[in-house]
Amino acid sequence: MKTTQAYRYALDLTLRQERVVLGHAGAARLAHNWALDRVRAVMGQRAAERSYGVAEEHLTPVLRWSLPALRKAWNAAKDEIAPWWREYSKEAFNTGLDALARGLKNWSESRSGARKGRPVGFPRRKTRRRSTPSVRFTTGAIHVEPDRKHVVLPRLGRLKLHESARKLARRLDAGTARILSATVRCEGGRWHVSFTCEVVRAARSPTRPGSVVGVDLGLTHLAVLSTGEQIPNPRHLMAATLRMRRLARTVSRRVGPDRRVGRDASKRWERASQRLRRAHRRVANLRRDGLHNLTTRLAREHATIVVEGLNVIGMLRNRRLARYIADAGFAELRRHLHYKTEWNGGQLIVADRWFPSSKTCSGCGTVRTKLALSERTYTCTICGLTLDRDLNAARNLAALAREVIDDRSGRESLNGRRADRRTPPAGLVAVKRLPGAAPADKSGTVSPQGGTTDRALARAR
Repeated sequence: MKTTQAYRYALDLTLRQERVVLGHAGAARLAHNWALDRVRAVMGQRAAERSYGVAEEHLTPVLRWSLPALRKAWNAAKDEIAPWWREYSKEAFNTGLDALARGLKNWSESRSGARKGRPVGFPRRKTRRRSTPSVRFTTGAIHVEPDRKHVVLPRLGRLKLHESARKLARRLDAGTARILSATVRCEGGRWHVSFTCEVVRAARSPTRPGSVVGVDLGLTHLAVLSTGEQIPNPRHLMAATLRMRRLARTVSRRVGPDRRVGRDASKRWERASQRLRRAHRRVANLRRDGLHNLTTRLAREHATIVVEGLNVIGMLRNRRLARYIADAGFAELRRHLHYKTEWNGGQLIVADRWFPSSKTCSGCGTVRTKLALSERTYTCTICGLTLDRDLNAARNLAALAREVIDDRSGRESLNGRRADRRTPPAGLVAVKRLPGAAPADKSGTVSPQGGTTDRALARAR
């Protein structure tokens, strides 16, 4: 199976190398801003000419938004705009033009309704303080050194890695991977290089081929599995809040930059800001490592995984619990499961956000009309089942997978849960509400006890 995969490594750059990389990032920013100003000028000129009644055929010629058109316009004007362009790789300027072409394309498709999701705004100018330094190389000498501790990039030369690149080097030596591009980026004060590769992955199968597991997400427990296992929520951000607040107060007491009066930041402010960035980076790394460990274990062990289709963006609008929800990383967990199940030969089923997993009895299938947030134990009045609320929801999600399998095979579902037979063609599940389910409350709030609830997840469960 061929797939596109990224390998990301931290870099240990010298001061000279860091200045060179920052120069390339500045060149990308210059090309982006120049092309954006050119596009805005042409659009404004055409709008003004239309207001004067100029015919369409006599308007100022349109500047195409594709990458080849922007690159052609840049090459015609680069001697005047940037006489020093030979000092940097052509890929640096191509990075900025490509970012603008993608932004304009997304804005145009969002405006016309061809792009799904939230509306995309018109691209803005990039500044040193607001943009992340980044440069992408797609051509030239890009390879890993035989010692696996250094990489070679065009015009940047030989860069030292903070860790060994043996996993990527083994695939390159075996011929099962091919480097498509390399991106050097600074995040949280640390430079990284990311290799986008075309990888040939061997066919794999889960260790338990017939197993089905439902995953109920929450705040007290990050995940509750239908097998009864409870994954604790580490809350890395909450654990580091006290130290991060102390560091933030230290930064605020230092003399920082002020563009209004032309004041530069003091050395003490820069050191304090660097300590604060390291603290944020550590929290992000801990969260990323925990999610990778959990999702890799689930994808390698189980053949079918059922998760909830959560409205994370709507949940983050709750100002009281937005920090806890963001710290859990629900969307990132689902993204990891999406591609890891494909790599390991399993399948991922996403339940519709209106599916009443918490309100449904996992024993007899009875759907309660109401379930208070304070009820952490589910009690069925029909069959007398008493079960933890989150475990009951996880078992309902696991039962949903069997209904989907029966629906695709054409057999009649024998569990009496009456799932809707119509499934979307994309391979993911959109389950209708069961008869008797109460309409959902779309307030988007979450239970602080940790179980995802109907108000918490903006759907009746």
